[in-house]
Amino acid sequence: MKIVVLLGGNSEERDVSLASGAQVANGLRENGHDVVSLDPAHGLVGLSEEEELLSGSLPRTPSLESQNVSPSMKLSEHLDTLNEADIVFPVLHGGVGENGTIQALLDLLGVPYVGSDLLGCAIAMNKDVTKKLLRSANIATPDWILANTVEEVMEVLDLPIIYKPVDGGSSVGITMVTNKGSMEESLQNSFRHNSLFMCEAFVPGRELTVGIVGRDTLPVGEIISKHEIFDYECKYRPEMADEIFPAEIDEETSRKVSQIALEVHGLLNLRDFSRIDFILDEQGTPWCLEANTLPGMTANSLLPKAAEAAGFSFQEFCERLLLIANDRID
Repeated sequence: MKIVVLLGGNSEERDVSLASGAQVANGLRENGHDVVSLDPAHGLVGLSEEEELLSGSLPRTPSLESQNVSPSMKLSEHLDTLNEADIVFPVLHGGVGENGTIQALLDLLGVPYVGSDLLGCAIAMNKDVTKKLLRSANIATPDWILANTVEEVMEVLDLPIIYKPVDGGSSVGITMVTNKGSMEESLQNSFRHNSLFMCEAFVPGRELTVGIVGRDTLPVGEIISKHEIFDYECKYRPEMADEIFPAEIDEETSRKVSQIALEVHGLLNLRDFSRIDFILDEQGTPWCLEANTLPGMTANSLLPKAAEAAGFSFQEFCERLLLIANDRID
């Protein structure tokens, strides 16, 4: 098959996307496919560039390079490349790559692609909308508020709280706020960057994650972070977190969390694959935090580790995702 892998982009998660996309392109190429890598922000990515990405490591903090990338992107200059593909495999994290914009463009072009469509991506990308839908379906999710002042937050939530972007991923910008002073600083920072942030109740417990492929769940994983929360550094630096697959939880808890993950996947109108994150509190209640429509695919990412625990090599996992999307298209 002729496949175009979309990677990079212009969000704060550009570095992760480049690393993920290079891994996917390499895996698909090893499976015998004709693969072209395309960065919507800069254009075609050559094999030598891919090799550099495969051999490199992610920085401790997100790169600021994305701020210098034109938000108009460059897909319009490569429509022939997209139209010639049998299928497109988006590996874009954050921004227009994950909020449904790229998916809408591909739909308009009539180009088939792997993963969720415009609606699913847009819903899951907005944590406020996601949590409202979870509440409407009686799925436990921590209390939250979109607020402009410390007073508004304190009327609803107790410290500590989790402060996070409403529409971000890869744990970029997520912090734990333990006092009013740091909360005020966080709010002012969001105003300066013209970003929408939310305050969420901190639920102590074990962090679990469930990957979904097609209509099946992968083994439940547990993340034990070296920091108080699973932030960007812990997520992408191998020495900063222990990621256990399968999680050391009892069979009933595993079954319950997996079932809720499938319910969330369907509730948010997702397709092909996703990753759903939870906190398991001391009473054994799983609290759903968010859904990821384009989870990381780096060597240190959670979804490939879950697939490995299910018996898939990385190449087999990429092929499985491709076939699920292709069967849906057919």
